[in-house]
Order: sequence, then structure tokens, then C-alpha cells
Amino acid sequence: MDALLQPFQFEFFRNGIMAAVLAGGLCGLIGVYIVLRGMSYIGHGLSHAIFGGAVVSYVLQWNFYLGAGIWGFVCALLINKTVRAAKINADAAIGVITTASFAIGIALISRYRSFTRSFDAALFGNILGVTQQDILVIAIITVLIAAVIFFMYRQLLFTTFDSDVAQVYGVQTAWVETVFALVLAAALIAALQILGVTMIAAALVIPAITARLMTDSFNRMILLSAMLGALTGFTGMYLSFYVDVASGATIVLAQAFLFVVVLAFSLFQNRAYSLPDTHV
Repeated sequence: MDALLQPFQFEFFRNGIMAAVLAGGLCGLIGVYIVLRGMSYIGHGLSHAIFGGAVVSYVLQWNFYLGAGIWGFVCALLINKTVRAAKINADAAIGVITTASFAIGIALISRYRSFTRSFDAALFGNILGVTQQDILVIAIITVLIAAVIFFMYRQLLFTTFDSDVAQVYGVQTAWVETVFALVLAAALIAALQILGVTMIAAALVIPAITARLMTDSFNRMILLSAMLGALTGFTGMYLSFYVDVASGATIVLAQAFLFVVVLAFSLFQNRAYSLPDTHV
């Protein structure tokens, strides 16, 4: 029993696991809207865009959360505006804007070499460096996003499933999209230090897809996705202590394992239902 509780003796582990649970649950919550909108690529793209904002914040000596958050929010708005104005596919707009933002970050790194030591942490996360202040920021962001989703539940739901019809019925879809862009940018900022640029997209998508396999109810899907994100955040962080693997990768692998299990069970169940009845 003492061996199982050993990691909790260390403050960095306690801080890390609290941050992983919060970030995992937050990504699971937001991921439902991402998956149902068919915009899974935006999580990957915006995380790369925010990397550019993080580098700019570092070079200009701005507050990381403020600088990277504003950068991510602006990129999300540019994507929405480009799709609406130019009538091009969302994935194309995401590819152009977020890749350009990531390239700005790389260019600044090559120009100002002092950021190089933090390059791996930005790409793959640095959960061991999470402080009490970081946990407080993540907790505040989580509570604010949960409140926004609660009070804008109907507008977000309507816009997610059919934006054109929602507009006809009086929903201000442009305003809803703006709020969602802000929410998404804030969620990515909260998860960046824990998961890193390369893992955030998976943490947004996998719990939501897994929850979708488990239920057809939108309400249950939101709750399940958030719970699965928090559970795999805890499990991945806990396992990473023993296997000595980057926590962000371990969290995503835990999510992928759970997805495979649920998918296998779902396929087995469907196959069992489809078998002909041989009883006379």
C-alpha cells in the first residue's frame, strides 16, 4: 500500500496530478463540441498557433497566459472570419493560419536562442514544473468555462448541430462562435503546460469520441467525456511516475487504450445484436 501512495509524498507530483485531472476534464468537456462540429483538426492547429504566441510572449517579456491566450483567441477568430468571408473549407483556413503562427514561433526561436531550453517543454509539456499558481489559474479557467457552457448551453448546442438553422431562429451565431473561440483558446492555454503542443489535440478528441461510442445522449456525452478526460489525466500522470515516460504522452496513451477497449466492446455488442436467432 505504501508503494502505491509513494508518489503522493512529493509536492511536484501532487501539483502535477491535480493539474492533469483539471486539464483532462476541461479538454474532455470542450472536446465534445469540437468532435460534433467535425473540427477535430482545430485543436491540433490552435495548439500550434498558441505555441507561436507563447514564444512571442517570452521574447516581449509578457505574461505567458495573457500573451498566448490573446494570440490563440485572435487566431481562432481569424479562422472563423476567413471561412465566412472567403468561403473556403475550415481545415484549409486552420492549416494556413495556425501553420503561419507556428512558423513565427520557430523563426523567433532561431533568432533569439535563449528560448531553446524551453522548447521541449512547450512541445511536450512540463507537468513537473507546475506550481500552485498554475493550478489556481487552471482551476479558475475550468470554472469559468464550465459556467459559460452552462449559461450558453442551448445556443452552443443549436449552433453546434446546425448553425444556419440556429441563425434563422434568432441565435446570434457569430457571437456564439466568438465566445467559443475564446473558450477554446483558454482551454488550450490551461492544458499547454501539462500536455504540450503535440498532445493537446488528442486530449481534446479521444475522450469525446470514446464518450460518443458509449451514449447517444448529448447530455450524457458531455458528462462522460469530462469524466473520462479527468480519469485518464489521473491515470496517465500516476503511471508516468513509474514508467518514467513523459506525462503528456502517458495521458494520451491511457486515453487511447480506453478508446480501444470501448470500441472493441461496442463492436462486439453490435455483432452480438446482429447475429441471427437460431432458436426454434
